[in-house]
Amino acid sequence: MAISVCADHLESVMDDPTQVPVGNKFMNQAPSRISLLPHPGWRVALPAVVLTLIAILVVFRETAFSMVDIWVRSGTYAHGFIVPPMTLWLIWRMREKVAVLAPRPCYPAVFLLATAGFAWLLGEVATVNVVPHFALIFMLVFAVLAVLGPVVARSIAFPLLFLFFAVPFGDFTQPKLMEWTAKFTVLGLRLTGVPVYSEGQNLVIPSGSWSVVEACSGVRYLIASVTVGTLFAYLTYHSLKRRLLFVGISIIVPIIANWLRAYMIVMIGHLSGNKLAVGVDHLIYGWVFFGVVILTMFWIGARWREDEPPVVPASVPTSGETVGGVPTVSSVLAAAVVTILVAAFWPFAQRQIDQHTAQPVRQISPFGPIAGWHETRGGLYDWSPRFENYAARTQVVLEKDGRLAGLFVAYYRNQDQQHKLVSSTNVLVTSDDPLWSRIGGGTQELSLNQQPLKIRTTRLRGPGSTQMVVWQWYWVNGRWTSSDVLAKAYTAFSRLTGQGDDSAVVILYAQQAPPAEAEATLAAFADAAGEVIETALWQTADSR
Repeated sequence: MAISVCADHLESVMDDPTQVPVGNKFMNQAPSRISLLPHPGWRVALPAVVLTLIAILVVFRETAFSMVDIWVRSGTYAHGFIVPPMTLWLIWRMREKVAVLAPRPCYPAVFLLATAGFAWLLGEVATVNVVPHFALIFMLVFAVLAVLGPVVARSIAFPLLFLFFAVPFGDFTQPKLMEWTAKFTVLGLRLTGVPVYSEGQNLVIPSGSWSVVEACSGVRYLIASVTVGTLFAYLTYHSLKRRLLFVGISIIVPIIANWLRAYMIVMIGHLSGNKLAVGVDHLIYGWVFFGVVILTMFWIGARWREDEPPVVPASVPTSGETVGGVPTVSSVLAAAVVTILVAAFWPFAQRQIDQHTAQPVRQISPFGPIAGWHETRGGLYDWSPRFENYAARTQVVLEKDGRLAGLFVAYYRNQDQQHKLVSSTNVLVTSDDPLWSRIGGGTQELSLNQQPLKIRTTRLRGPGSTQMVVWQWYWVNGRWTSSDVLAKAYTAFSRLTGQGDDSAVVILYAQQAPPAEAEATLAAFADAAGEVIETALWQTADSR
Protein backbone atom coordinates (compact mmCIF):
# COMPACT_ATOMS: atom_id res chain seq x y z
CA MET A 1 0.00 0.00 0.00
CA ALA A 2 2.78 2.36 0.91
CA ILE A 3 4.61 1.48 -2.27
CA SER A 4 1.47 2.26 -4.29
CA VAL A 5 1.11 5.68 -2.69
CA CYS A 6 4.81 6.34 -3.32
CA ALA A 7 4.43 5.36 -6.97
CA ASP A 8 1.49 7.71 -7.37
CA HIS A 9 3.53 10.52 -5.90
CA LEU A 10 6.45 9.71 -8.18
CA GLU A 11 4.17 9.87 -11.20
CA SER A 12 2.85 13.24 -10.08
CA VAL A 13 6.42 14.49 -9.70
CA MET A 14 7.25 13.40 -13.23
CA ASP A 15 4.18 15.28 -14.46
CA ASP A 16 4.97 18.40 -12.38
CA PRO A 17 8.64 19.34 -12.35
CA THR A 18 7.98 21.97 -9.66
CA GLN A 19 7.53 19.16 -7.04
CA VAL A 20 10.79 18.06 -5.42
CA PRO A 21 11.13 15.42 -2.67
CA VAL A 22 12.24 16.43 0.81
CA GLY A 23 12.48 13.34 2.98
CA ASN A 24 9.17 11.56 2.51
CA LYS A 25 7.37 14.82 1.61
CA PHE A 26 7.17 17.00 -1.44
CA MET A 27 7.37 20.80 -1.70
CA ASN A 28 6.97 23.36 -4.51
CA GLN A 29 10.08 24.78 -6.14
CA ALA A 30 10.38 27.11 -9.13
CA PRO A 31 12.03 25.50 -12.09
CA SER A 32 15.76 26.12 -12.02
CA ARG A 33 17.68 27.61 -14.96
CA ILE A 34 19.33 24.83 -16.92
CA SER A 35 22.75 25.83 -18.16
CA LEU A 36 23.86 24.70 -21.58
CA LEU A 37 27.46 24.58 -22.65
CA PRO A 38 28.60 27.34 -25.07
CA HIS A 39 28.73 26.33 -28.70
CA PRO A 40 32.34 25.54 -29.70
CA GLY A 41 31.94 27.59 -32.87
CA TRP A 42 32.18 30.77 -30.78
CA ARG A 43 35.90 30.19 -30.24
CA VAL A 44 36.39 31.29 -33.85
CA ALA A 45 33.24 33.32 -34.54
CA LEU A 46 33.55 35.72 -31.57
CA PRO A 47 37.05 37.04 -32.36
CA ALA A 48 36.15 37.07 -36.07
CA VAL A 49 33.08 39.27 -35.62
CA VAL A 50 34.88 41.57 -33.16
CA LEU A 51 37.78 42.08 -35.56
CA THR A 52 35.36 42.64 -38.45
CA LEU A 53 33.49 45.35 -36.57
CA ILE A 54 36.74 47.02 -35.51
CA ALA A 55 38.01 46.92 -39.09
CA ILE A 56 34.83 48.58 -40.39
CA LEU A 57 35.07 51.31 -37.75
CA VAL A 58 38.69 51.92 -38.70
CA VAL A 59 37.88 52.07 -42.41
CA PHE A 60 35.00 54.48 -41.78
CA ARG A 61 36.69 56.31 -38.89
CA GLU A 62 35.96 59.76 -40.35
CA THR A 63 32.24 59.01 -40.38
CA ALA A 64 32.40 57.60 -36.85
CA PHE A 65 34.37 60.62 -35.59
CA SER A 66 31.88 63.00 -37.21
CA MET A 67 29.10 61.33 -35.21
CA VAL A 68 31.11 61.66 -32.01
CA ASP A 69 31.82 65.30 -32.82
CA ILE A 70 28.09 66.00 -33.00
CA TRP A 71 27.56 64.20 -29.68
CA VAL A 72 30.14 66.51 -28.13
CA ARG A 73 28.86 69.75 -29.70
CA SER A 74 25.11 69.22 -29.41
CA GLY A 75 23.32 68.55 -26.16
CA THR A 76 20.43 67.18 -28.21
CA TYR A 77 22.52 64.18 -29.25
CA ALA A 78 24.75 63.74 -26.19
CA HIS A 79 22.85 60.51 -25.45
CA GLY A 80 24.86 58.97 -28.31
CA PHE A 81 27.70 58.36 -25.86
CA ILE A 82 25.64 55.82 -23.91
CA VAL A 83 24.17 53.96 -26.89
CA PRO A 84 27.21 51.75 -27.78
CA PRO A 85 27.88 50.72 -24.13
CA MET A 86 24.17 50.07 -23.64
CA THR A 87 24.15 47.86 -26.74
CA LEU A 88 27.06 45.84 -25.37
CA TRP A 89 25.32 45.51 -21.99
CA LEU A 90 22.09 44.32 -23.62
CA ILE A 91 24.02 41.63 -25.49
CA TRP A 92 25.96 40.66 -22.35
CA ARG A 93 22.79 40.13 -20.30
CA MET A 94 21.56 37.54 -22.82
CA ARG A 95 24.96 35.87 -23.27
CA GLU A 96 23.83 32.48 -21.92
CA LYS A 97 20.98 32.33 -24.41
CA VAL A 98 23.19 33.39 -27.32
CA ALA A 99 26.17 31.22 -26.38
CA VAL A 100 24.36 27.94 -27.15
CA LEU A 101 23.44 29.04 -30.68
CA ALA A 102 25.56 27.99 -33.62
CA PRO A 103 27.17 30.93 -35.46
CA ARG A 104 26.84 30.36 -39.20
CA PRO A 105 28.20 32.73 -41.89
CA CYS A 106 25.48 34.27 -44.07
CA TYR A 107 26.87 35.46 -47.40
CA PRO A 108 23.62 37.09 -48.65
CA ALA A 109 24.11 39.63 -45.86
CA VAL A 110 27.25 40.80 -47.65
CA PHE A 111 25.05 42.07 -50.50
CA LEU A 112 22.99 44.02 -47.95
CA LEU A 113 26.22 45.46 -46.58
CA ALA A 114 27.24 46.45 -50.12
CA THR A 115 23.91 48.29 -50.50
CA ALA A 116 24.55 50.16 -47.27
CA GLY A 117 28.05 50.97 -48.51
CA PHE A 118 26.66 52.43 -51.74
CA ALA A 119 24.23 54.53 -49.69
CA TRP A 120 27.23 55.75 -47.67
CA LEU A 121 28.95 56.78 -50.90
CA LEU A 122 25.85 58.66 -52.10
CA GLY A 123 25.64 60.48 -48.78
CA GLU A 124 29.29 61.47 -48.98
CA VAL A 125 29.17 62.80 -52.54
CA ALA A 126 25.91 64.63 -51.77
CA THR A 127 27.38 65.94 -48.45
CA VAL A 128 24.41 64.72 -46.40
CA ASN A 129 25.76 63.85 -42.95
CA VAL A 130 22.87 61.73 -41.80
CA VAL A 131 23.06 59.27 -44.72
CA PRO A 132 26.68 58.12 -44.07
CA HIS A 133 25.88 57.92 -40.35
CA PHE A 134 22.90 55.62 -40.89
CA ALA A 135 24.81 53.66 -43.52
CA LEU A 136 27.66 52.99 -41.09
CA ILE A 137 25.27 51.56 -38.49
CA PHE A 138 23.62 49.41 -41.17
CA MET A 139 27.03 48.09 -42.22
CA LEU A 140 27.85 47.14 -38.62
CA VAL A 141 24.53 45.32 -38.26
CA PHE A 142 24.90 43.52 -41.59
CA ALA A 143 28.48 42.56 -40.68
CA VAL A 144 27.18 40.77 -37.58
CA LEU A 145 24.58 39.04 -39.74
CA ALA A 146 27.19 38.04 -42.33
CA VAL A 147 29.68 36.53 -39.85
CA LEU A 148 27.33 35.07 -37.23
CA GLY A 149 24.26 34.23 -39.29
CA PRO A 150 20.53 34.97 -39.00
CA VAL A 151 19.89 32.76 -35.95
CA VAL A 152 22.36 34.65 -33.78
CA ALA A 153 21.50 38.04 -35.28
CA ARG A 154 17.80 37.45 -34.62
CA SER A 155 18.48 36.65 -30.98
CA ILE A 156 20.27 40.00 -30.47
CA ALA A 157 18.07 41.98 -32.86
CA PHE A 158 17.02 44.67 -30.36
CA PRO A 159 20.56 45.50 -29.16
CA LEU A 160 21.67 45.78 -32.78
CA LEU A 161 18.72 47.98 -33.73
CA PHE A 162 19.24 50.11 -30.61
CA LEU A 163 22.54 51.23 -32.19
CA PHE A 164 20.56 53.42 -34.58
CA PHE A 165 19.80 55.79 -31.71
CA ALA A 166 23.48 56.77 -31.90
CA VAL A 167 22.80 58.55 -35.20
CA PRO A 168 22.35 62.32 -34.76
CA PHE A 169 18.98 62.53 -36.45
CA GLY A 170 15.87 64.61 -35.86
CA ASP A 171 16.68 68.25 -36.58
CA PHE A 172 14.31 68.17 -39.56
CA THR A 173 11.40 68.13 -37.08
CA GLN A 174 12.36 71.49 -35.57
CA PRO A 175 10.37 73.83 -37.87
CA LYS A 176 7.14 71.88 -37.44
CA LEU A 177 7.64 71.46 -33.68
CA MET A 178 8.31 75.19 -33.35
CA GLU A 179 5.15 75.95 -35.30
CA TRP A 180 3.05 73.64 -33.10
CA THR A 181 4.58 75.06 -29.91
CA ALA A 182 3.86 78.64 -30.99
CA LYS A 183 0.25 77.84 -31.90
CA PHE A 184 -0.41 76.02 -28.61
CA THR A 185 1.17 78.85 -26.59
CA VAL A 186 -1.02 81.41 -28.35
CA LEU A 187 -4.11 79.25 -27.75
CA GLY A 188 -3.23 78.76 -24.08
CA LEU A 189 -2.64 82.47 -23.51
CA ARG A 190 -5.94 83.43 -25.12
CA LEU A 191 -7.87 80.79 -23.17
CA THR A 192 -6.45 82.20 -19.93
CA GLY A 193 -7.41 85.75 -20.83
CA VAL A 194 -4.02 87.10 -21.94
CA PRO A 195 -4.27 89.13 -25.17
CA VAL A 196 -1.62 88.07 -27.65
CA TYR A 197 -0.56 89.12 -31.13
CA SER A 198 1.30 86.43 -33.08
CA GLU A 199 3.27 86.60 -36.28
CA GLY A 200 4.98 83.36 -37.20
CA GLN A 201 6.92 82.22 -34.11
CA ASN A 202 6.90 85.73 -32.59
CA LEU A 203 4.42 86.55 -29.81
CA VAL A 204 3.59 89.92 -28.29
CA ILE A 205 1.66 90.16 -25.01
CA PRO A 206 1.07 93.22 -22.77
CA SER A 207 4.14 92.46 -20.64
CA GLY A 208 6.60 91.93 -23.50
CA SER A 209 7.64 89.98 -26.60
CA TRP A 210 8.53 86.30 -26.90
CA SER A 211 9.92 84.15 -29.69
CA VAL A 212 9.75 80.41 -30.21
CA VAL A 213 13.30 79.54 -31.34
CA GLU A 214 15.06 76.21 -31.97
CA ALA A 215 15.64 75.61 -28.27
CA CYS A 216 11.86 75.87 -27.72
CA SER A 217 11.01 73.26 -30.35
CA GLY A 218 11.29 70.41 -27.83
CA VAL A 219 13.26 68.20 -30.23
CA ARG A 220 15.80 67.57 -27.46
CA TYR A 221 13.05 66.33 -25.12
CA LEU A 222 11.50 64.24 -27.89
CA ILE A 223 14.71 62.44 -28.87
CA ALA A 224 15.67 61.77 -25.25
CA SER A 225 12.20 60.46 -24.45
CA VAL A 226 12.02 58.14 -27.47
CA THR A 227 15.51 56.73 -26.81
CA VAL A 228 14.93 56.01 -23.13
CA GLY A 229 11.30 55.03 -23.70
CA THR A 230 12.22 52.41 -26.30
CA LEU A 231 14.80 50.88 -23.97
CA PHE A 232 12.34 50.94 -21.08
CA ALA A 233 9.64 49.24 -23.18
CA TYR A 234 12.06 46.48 -24.21
CA LEU A 235 13.20 45.77 -20.65
CA THR A 236 9.78 46.13 -19.01
CA TYR A 237 7.39 44.43 -21.42
CA HIS A 238 7.50 41.22 -23.43
CA SER A 239 4.45 41.57 -25.66
CA LEU A 240 4.92 43.53 -28.87
CA LYS A 241 1.63 45.34 -28.35
CA ARG A 242 2.66 46.85 -25.02
CA ARG A 243 6.12 47.75 -26.28
CA LEU A 244 4.76 49.61 -29.30
CA LEU A 245 2.13 51.32 -27.17
CA PHE A 246 4.71 52.65 -24.72
CA VAL A 247 7.01 53.82 -27.53
CA GLY A 248 4.05 55.69 -29.02
CA ILE A 249 3.38 57.29 -25.64
CA SER A 250 7.04 58.28 -25.35
CA ILE A 251 6.62 60.19 -28.64
CA ILE A 252 3.36 61.95 -27.81
CA VAL A 253 4.02 62.87 -24.17
CA PRO A 254 7.18 64.99 -24.68
CA ILE A 255 5.54 66.93 -27.52
CA ILE A 256 2.54 67.85 -25.38
CA ALA A 257 4.79 68.42 -22.36
CA ASN A 258 6.87 70.90 -24.38
CA TRP A 259 3.73 72.80 -25.36
CA LEU A 260 2.77 73.09 -21.69
CA ARG A 261 6.34 74.03 -20.77
CA ALA A 262 6.41 76.89 -23.30
CA TYR A 263 3.02 78.17 -22.15
CA MET A 264 4.03 78.06 -18.47
CA ILE A 265 7.33 79.83 -19.16
CA VAL A 266 5.50 82.71 -20.86
CA MET A 267 2.89 82.84 -18.08
CA ILE A 268 5.53 82.83 -15.34
CA GLY A 269 7.32 85.68 -17.07
CA HIS A 270 4.08 87.56 -17.59
CA LEU A 271 2.79 87.19 -14.02
CA SER A 272 6.19 88.04 -12.49
CA GLY A 273 6.66 91.17 -14.56
CA ASN A 274 9.43 89.43 -16.54
CA LYS A 275 11.50 88.85 -13.40
CA LEU A 276 11.27 85.05 -13.62
CA ALA A 277 11.74 82.56 -16.47
CA VAL A 278 13.63 85.00 -18.66
CA GLY A 279 17.23 83.99 -17.91
CA VAL A 280 18.98 80.80 -16.87
CA ASP A 281 15.92 79.83 -14.84
CA HIS A 282 14.06 79.65 -18.18
CA LEU A 283 16.03 76.48 -18.99
CA ILE A 284 15.96 75.19 -15.43
CA TYR A 285 12.16 75.36 -15.22
CA GLY A 286 11.91 73.62 -18.57
CA TRP A 287 14.16 70.69 -17.66
CA VAL A 288 12.61 70.28 -14.21
CA PHE A 289 9.12 70.17 -15.70
CA PHE A 290 10.22 67.75 -18.42
CA GLY A 291 11.96 65.53 -15.84
CA VAL A 292 8.83 65.33 -13.70
CA VAL A 293 6.67 64.46 -16.73
CA ILE A 294 9.01 61.72 -17.97
CA LEU A 295 9.49 60.17 -14.53
CA THR A 296 5.72 60.11 -14.10
CA MET A 297 5.37 58.43 -17.50
CA PHE A 298 7.85 55.71 -16.52
CA TRP A 299 6.26 55.25 -13.08
CA ILE A 300 2.84 54.72 -14.65
CA GLY A 301 4.31 52.45 -17.32
CA ALA A 302 6.02 50.28 -14.69
CA ARG A 303 2.64 49.45 -13.14
CA TRP A 304 1.86 47.28 -16.17
CA ARG A 305 5.25 45.60 -16.38
CA GLU A 306 5.43 42.03 -17.63
CA ASP A 307 7.82 39.66 -15.91
CA GLU A 308 9.38 37.13 -18.22
CA PRO A 309 7.70 33.77 -17.65
CA PRO A 310 9.99 30.91 -16.64
CA VAL A 311 10.62 28.53 -19.49
CA VAL A 312 11.29 24.84 -18.97
CA PRO A 313 12.75 23.28 -22.13
CA ALA A 314 10.76 20.36 -23.48
CA SER A 315 13.98 18.52 -24.13
CA VAL A 316 17.29 19.45 -22.56
CA PRO A 317 20.55 18.56 -24.28
CA THR A 318 22.79 16.25 -22.34
CA SER A 319 26.05 17.47 -20.85
CA GLY A 320 28.44 18.67 -23.52
CA GLU A 321 25.75 18.84 -26.23
CA THR A 322 25.08 22.14 -28.06
CA VAL A 323 22.55 23.46 -30.53
CA GLY A 324 23.71 23.16 -34.15
CA GLY A 325 26.88 21.93 -35.76
CA VAL A 326 30.32 23.51 -35.58
CA PRO A 327 31.23 25.90 -38.42
CA THR A 328 34.65 25.47 -39.92
CA VAL A 329 37.36 28.01 -39.15
CA SER A 330 37.87 28.70 -42.84
CA SER A 331 34.17 29.49 -43.45
CA VAL A 332 34.01 31.99 -40.59
CA LEU A 333 37.29 33.67 -41.54
CA ALA A 334 36.26 33.79 -45.20
CA ALA A 335 32.98 35.53 -44.29
CA ALA A 336 34.86 38.04 -42.14
CA VAL A 337 37.42 38.81 -44.84
CA VAL A 338 34.79 39.19 -47.59
CA THR A 339 32.76 41.48 -45.34
CA ILE A 340 35.75 43.72 -44.64
CA LEU A 341 36.79 43.88 -48.29
CA VAL A 342 33.28 44.79 -49.49
CA ALA A 343 33.04 47.50 -46.84
CA ALA A 344 36.49 48.90 -47.69
CA PHE A 345 35.60 49.28 -51.37
CA TRP A 346 33.36 52.32 -50.83
CA PRO A 347 35.93 54.67 -49.22
CA PHE A 348 38.26 53.68 -52.07
CA ALA A 349 35.55 54.64 -54.59
CA GLN A 350 35.05 57.96 -52.82
CA ARG A 351 38.76 58.77 -53.02
CA GLN A 352 38.65 58.09 -56.76
CA ILE A 353 35.76 60.53 -57.16
CA ASP A 354 37.46 63.17 -54.99
CA GLN A 355 40.52 63.09 -57.24
CA HIS A 356 38.51 64.86 -59.95
CA THR A 357 38.36 68.20 -58.13
CA ALA A 358 38.16 71.45 -60.08
CA GLN A 359 40.13 74.65 -59.63
CA PRO A 360 38.82 76.86 -56.81
CA VAL A 361 36.36 79.59 -57.77
CA ARG A 362 37.70 83.08 -57.17
CA GLN A 363 34.63 85.04 -58.22
CA ILE A 364 31.30 84.66 -60.00
CA SER A 365 31.38 85.72 -63.61
CA PRO A 366 29.98 89.25 -64.06
CA PHE A 367 26.29 89.55 -64.84
CA GLY A 368 25.49 90.99 -68.24
CA PRO A 369 23.06 93.88 -68.73
CA ILE A 370 19.52 93.21 -67.49
CA ALA A 371 16.94 94.84 -69.76
CA GLY A 372 15.46 97.92 -68.10
CA TRP A 373 17.33 97.44 -64.80
CA HIS A 374 20.48 99.18 -63.67
CA GLU A 375 22.62 98.80 -60.58
CA THR A 376 22.17 101.34 -57.79
CA ARG A 377 23.51 101.93 -54.31
CA GLY A 378 21.33 102.08 -51.24
CA GLY A 379 17.56 102.20 -51.21
CA LEU A 380 17.15 98.72 -49.72
CA TYR A 381 17.86 97.41 -46.26
CA ASP A 382 21.37 96.45 -45.26
CA TRP A 383 20.54 92.73 -45.22
CA SER A 384 22.31 89.60 -46.42
CA PRO A 385 21.19 85.97 -46.30
CA ARG A 386 23.08 83.87 -43.75
CA PHE A 387 24.77 81.57 -46.25
CA GLU A 388 28.29 80.60 -45.25
CA ASN A 389 31.42 78.78 -46.47
CA TYR A 390 30.76 79.57 -50.13
CA ALA A 391 33.48 79.66 -52.78
CA ALA A 392 32.31 83.02 -54.13
CA ARG A 393 29.37 85.38 -53.77
CA THR A 394 27.88 88.55 -55.17
CA GLN A 395 25.12 90.88 -53.98
CA VAL A 396 23.69 93.87 -55.85
CA VAL A 397 20.63 96.13 -55.77
CA LEU A 398 19.00 97.06 -59.07
CA GLU A 399 16.39 99.68 -59.93
CA LYS A 400 13.76 100.16 -62.63
CA ASP A 401 11.22 102.96 -62.68
CA GLY A 402 11.71 103.60 -58.98
CA ARG A 403 11.26 99.96 -58.04
CA LEU A 404 14.15 98.25 -56.24
CA ALA A 405 15.12 94.57 -56.22
CA GLY A 406 18.06 92.88 -54.53
CA LEU A 407 20.02 89.95 -55.96
CA PHE A 408 22.23 87.62 -53.89
CA VAL A 409 24.12 84.67 -55.38
CA ALA A 410 26.44 82.32 -53.44
CA TYR A 411 28.48 79.82 -55.46
CA TYR A 412 29.81 76.45 -54.23
CA ARG A 413 32.42 74.13 -55.72
CA ASN A 414 34.36 71.11 -54.36
CA GLN A 415 31.81 70.74 -51.60
CA ASP A 416 32.44 68.81 -48.40
CA GLN A 417 30.79 68.53 -45.00
CA GLN A 418 32.04 71.99 -43.99
CA HIS A 419 31.56 73.78 -47.33
CA LYS A 420 28.22 72.87 -48.91
CA LEU A 421 25.23 74.54 -50.46
CA VAL A 422 22.37 72.82 -48.63
CA SER A 423 23.00 72.93 -44.90
CA SER A 424 20.98 73.55 -41.75
CA THR A 425 23.23 76.57 -41.07
CA ASN A 426 22.57 78.15 -44.48
CA VAL A 427 19.39 80.14 -43.90
CA LEU A 428 17.87 83.47 -44.82
CA VAL A 429 17.86 84.63 -41.22
CA THR A 430 18.91 82.93 -37.97
CA SER A 431 16.50 82.54 -35.06
CA ASP A 432 18.69 84.72 -32.82
CA ASP A 433 19.08 87.59 -35.32
CA PRO A 434 18.50 90.82 -33.34
CA LEU A 435 17.10 92.72 -36.34
CA TRP A 436 15.36 90.30 -38.68
CA SER A 437 12.86 87.48 -38.14
CA ARG A 438 10.88 85.16 -40.37
CA ILE A 439 7.13 85.78 -40.21
CA GLY A 440 5.79 83.62 -43.02
CA GLY A 441 6.51 81.73 -46.19
CA GLY A 442 5.38 79.30 -48.84
CA THR A 443 5.96 78.37 -52.48
CA GLN A 444 5.11 79.92 -55.83
CA GLU A 445 5.18 78.79 -59.45
CA LEU A 446 7.50 80.79 -61.69
CA SER A 447 8.70 80.64 -65.29
CA LEU A 448 12.43 81.27 -65.20
CA ASN A 449 14.17 81.60 -68.56
CA GLN A 450 11.24 79.67 -70.08
CA GLN A 451 11.64 76.88 -67.52
CA PRO A 452 8.82 76.17 -65.02
CA LEU A 453 10.10 76.35 -61.45
CA LYS A 454 8.53 76.20 -58.00
CA ILE A 455 10.39 78.69 -55.79
CA ARG A 456 10.38 79.34 -52.05
CA THR A 457 8.82 82.56 -50.81
CA THR A 458 9.54 84.06 -47.39
CA ARG A 459 8.40 87.17 -45.56
CA LEU A 460 10.83 88.84 -43.17
CA ARG A 461 10.26 91.55 -40.57
CA GLY A 462 13.11 93.96 -39.92
CA PRO A 463 13.88 97.21 -38.08
CA GLY A 464 11.00 99.58 -37.62
CA SER A 465 8.42 96.91 -38.51
CA THR A 466 9.61 97.02 -42.12
CA GLN A 467 8.92 93.89 -44.14
CA MET A 468 10.62 92.21 -47.07
CA VAL A 469 9.61 89.52 -49.55
CA VAL A 470 12.31 86.98 -50.46
CA TRP A 471 12.39 84.44 -53.30
CA GLN A 472 14.90 81.59 -53.26
CA TRP A 473 15.98 78.66 -55.44
CA TYR A 474 19.06 76.60 -56.32
CA TRP A 475 21.10 76.03 -59.49
CA VAL A 476 22.97 72.69 -59.66
CA ASN A 477 24.97 72.20 -62.85
CA GLY A 478 22.23 73.63 -65.04
CA ARG A 479 19.27 72.24 -63.08
CA TRP A 480 16.90 74.59 -61.25
CA THR A 481 15.11 73.51 -58.07
CA SER A 482 14.03 74.91 -54.73
CA SER A 483 13.97 71.51 -53.03
CA ASP A 484 16.81 70.65 -50.63
CA VAL A 485 16.35 66.94 -51.40
CA LEU A 486 16.48 67.40 -55.18
CA ALA A 487 19.48 69.73 -54.87
CA LYS A 488 21.33 67.01 -52.96
CA ALA A 489 20.26 64.36 -55.49
CA TYR A 490 21.41 66.49 -58.43
CA THR A 491 24.74 67.11 -56.69
CA ALA A 492 25.30 63.39 -56.09
CA PHE A 493 24.38 62.52 -59.68
CA SER A 494 26.71 65.19 -61.07
CA ARG A 495 29.64 64.00 -59.00
CA LEU A 496 29.08 60.32 -59.78
CA THR A 497 28.96 61.08 -63.51
CA GLY A 498 32.13 63.18 -63.37
CA GLN A 499 30.44 66.54 -63.97
CA GLY A 500 31.59 68.14 -60.72
CA ASP A 501 29.41 69.68 -58.05
CA ASP A 502 29.14 73.35 -59.10
CA SER A 503 26.04 74.77 -57.41
CA ALA A 504 24.61 78.10 -56.36
CA VAL A 505 21.77 79.64 -54.41
CA VAL A 506 19.89 82.50 -56.06
CA ILE A 507 17.96 84.90 -53.82
CA LEU A 508 15.83 87.87 -54.89
CA TYR A 509 14.33 90.32 -52.41
CA ALA A 510 12.20 93.46 -52.41
CA GLN A 511 10.52 95.75 -49.92
CA GLN A 512 6.96 94.72 -49.01
CA ALA A 513 5.07 98.00 -49.31
CA PRO A 514 2.42 96.99 -50.21
CA PRO A 515 2.79 93.16 -50.55
CA ALA A 516 1.32 92.99 -54.06
CA GLU A 517 3.84 95.57 -55.29
CA ALA A 518 6.78 93.58 -53.91
CA GLU A 519 5.58 90.41 -55.62
CA ALA A 520 5.15 92.27 -58.92
CA THR A 521 8.62 93.79 -58.61
CA LEU A 522 10.25 90.42 -58.05
CA ALA A 523 8.28 88.79 -60.87
CA ALA A 524 9.36 91.49 -63.32
CA PHE A 525 12.97 91.31 -62.18
CA ALA A 526 13.09 87.49 -62.35
CA ASP A 527 11.63 87.54 -65.86
CA ALA A 528 14.26 90.03 -67.04
CA ALA A 529 17.23 88.57 -65.13
CA GLY A 530 16.66 84.81 -65.45
CA GLU A 531 18.71 84.28 -68.61
CA VAL A 532 21.46 86.65 -67.43
CA ILE A 533 21.82 84.84 -64.10
CA GLU A 534 21.95 81.42 -65.75
CA THR A 535 24.55 82.58 -68.29
CA ALA A 536 26.78 83.92 -65.49
CA LEU A 537 26.52 80.69 -63.56
CA TRP A 538 27.42 78.60 -66.63
CA GLN A 539 30.40 80.83 -67.33
CA THR A 540 31.56 80.38 -63.75
CA ALA A 541 31.16 76.60 -64.01
CA ASP A 542 33.09 76.50 -67.30
CA SER A 543 36.04 78.16 -65.57
CA ARG A 544 36.90 74.87 -63.90
